[in-house]
Amino acid sequence: QVQLEESGGGLVQAGGSLRLSCAASGSIFSINAMGWYRQALGKQRELVAVMSKGGSTNIADSVKGRFTISRDNGKNTVYLQMNSLKPEDTAAYYCLANIVDIYSSTNSYWGQGTQVTVAS
Repeated sequence: QVQLEESGGGLVQAGGSLRLSCAASGSIFSINAMGWYRQALGKQRELVAVMSKGGSTNIADSVKGRFTISRDNGKNTVYLQMNSLKPEDTAAYYCLANIVDIYSSTNSYWGQGTQVTVAS
């Protein structure tokens, strides 16, 4: 069994900052890519940022220069530092991890989501 636990969402004023964390636990052998997606009301889920095990990143144009993704491989944790937040960043943010478990099975896992609300 593998679980992803997210934390760090909340309500913030425009221009403010939040830091999201996502920790993977359970029967983990190794973790490939880890990242963040978001889904605003009435919209499709979209990529925010993803980081490979080796550290390469893919970041959405809409958040480049404002959001930073990082990970601590020793803690099986990925972070999303969000600065200069805008009302349009309001969404549920979901962690995604591609994990190889101890049985050599590779699957992608989603976190439960954490709400980020940016007030204007």
